[in-house]
Amino acid sequence: MATKVRKEMQEQIIESAGQIYNYLADKGEVTINKMTKDLDLDENFVSMGLGWLSREDKISYTRKPKSVSVKLV
Repeated sequence: MATKVRKEMQEQIIESAGQIYNYLADKGEVTINKMTKDLDLDENFVSMGLGWLSREDKISYTRKPKSVSVKLV
């Protein structure tokens, strides 16, 4: 049972990462807050999807005074 749940979670994370990647390919650099609102993804899956893309060296982050922006590399 635990393996099935883990596999389902991983699939959701990969799907979220794909949505984020496609969104960034279309929009360029955006704040994480704006992207989360535009994609209508759960914040947890946005975070996990960004982590997945970070691990794959697909995105870069820019810290701004009141936000963090992300873009494809």
